[in-house]
Amino acid sequence: MEVNKENPSDLSGSIKFFFKETFNIIDDTDVNATIDDIKAGVPIKGQTAWVLIFSILIASAGLNTSSSAVVIGAMLISPLMGPIMGIGLSLGINDIFLLRKAVKNFGIMVGLSLMTSFLYFSIPVFQNETPELIARTGPDVRDVIIAFAGGLALIIAFSRRSKAITTISGVAIATALMPPLCTAGFGLATGKWHFFGGAMFLFSINTIFIATATFIIVRFLKFPFEHYLDSKRKKIISNVIYVSAFVILIPSVFFFYKLYKQSDFNQTISHFIQEQKEKNGVLIFDIEKDYSKKEISFAVIGNKINQNDLNVLKTNLSNKGYNNVKINIIKNYQESEGNKNLNVDEKILLTSQKIANNQYPIASVFEDISKEIHAIDSSIVEVSYGRILKSNFNKIDTIPTFYIQWKTDTEEIESKNNQIQNWLRVKTENTKLKVQAIQ
Repeated sequence: MEVNKENPSDLSGSIKFFFKETFNIIDDTDVNATIDDIKAGVPIKGQTAWVLIFSILIASAGLNTSSSAVVIGAMLISPLMGPIMGIGLSLGINDIFLLRKAVKNFGIMVGLSLMTSFLYFSIPVFQNETPELIARTGPDVRDVIIAFAGGLALIIAFSRRSKAITTISGVAIATALMPPLCTAGFGLATGKWHFFGGAMFLFSINTIFIATATFIIVRFLKFPFEHYLDSKRKKIISNVIYVSAFVILIPSVFFFYKLYKQSDFNQTISHFIQEQKEKNGVLIFDIEKDYSKKEISFAVIGNKINQNDLNVLKTNLSNKGYNNVKINIIKNYQESEGNKNLNVDEKILLTSQKIANNQYPIASVFEDISKEIHAIDSSIVEVSYGRILKSNFNKIDTIPTFYIQWKTDTEEIESKNNQIQNWLRVKTENTKLKVQAIQ
């Protein structure tokens, strides 16, 4: 039974009509205009080059100050998505000439972006590591989802007769492209090759998934193939296109699976560490998770981690397919038998003495962290650290707290404190950590 669009007569027909009207992207497709728009965005001309340079400069400054608003502003004007969409379109319509052009211009844009961010971060006062930069040093499965979803959103927006949301969709693309490129430039400028390598890997992964998203939608909408008069030439070009598509699509599936497993591995470890901190009062730091080697390393201060807990962790990892994971406890400090009967005040005093005598490596860790805090904001006069005991009358908890004294009492102190607190929580992997301003 055919359902009338204006007045659907049965429930199943109504449901079909609803889904068709809501999710249909075929009817409003403007194929020729879409192809023309994407091709127009591939070349790098005078204004495109300068807009790219300025957008990368703005994004670098935003990452350098951990300002999300500034980074988003840079994304609004970024032309980076043009050549990448051109690659996806060329594979989808069998256009070898567009593919060559898109790849060439993509390489030029990447080179300009790296040069701009390199020059910015070559200035000594801009070389501090911020949470925004650190977050772009390696791919995560969520980064892949952002890139793929952004690519799908943009090509769908491009293919509409109305281009009302094209710019907004472009921001989603820029989210996956600009910060990694800026971080790579930071790595080049400072000689920190793990920043450069990790960021470029993230950028490459995101590029592959954006191009893949474009290719998928182009084929789903059945864009017409490019025609060639010479049948022999047509066959050669088709083979080149098929190989290129294979080179892009297969790695995208592989990388997604690998990054998903890596994220799952890291998440399992993080849950274990957080549980030890909250339930058992164990201070864990210097955490290193190596998925490729199936190895975990961390240092421990406080109560010794129970062997049964470690066995449970290994079992959980094994059940998820991570067999023979090696756990290295670098330092394991625990109370001696003679100290178990001490009261709380005596234990605090004993711990303080151990820290003063460098029996705990807190002093060296604190020195490094305090230098990094001062590098983030030079208006800080002094940094102190302590662990506060807190009780809700059911259990006692310890809260690691940094006390920061500022040069001036300004309205910005609260936001600056929050910025440093967020950075410290990422660095120490401790969500309970607090930062307080003192006079």
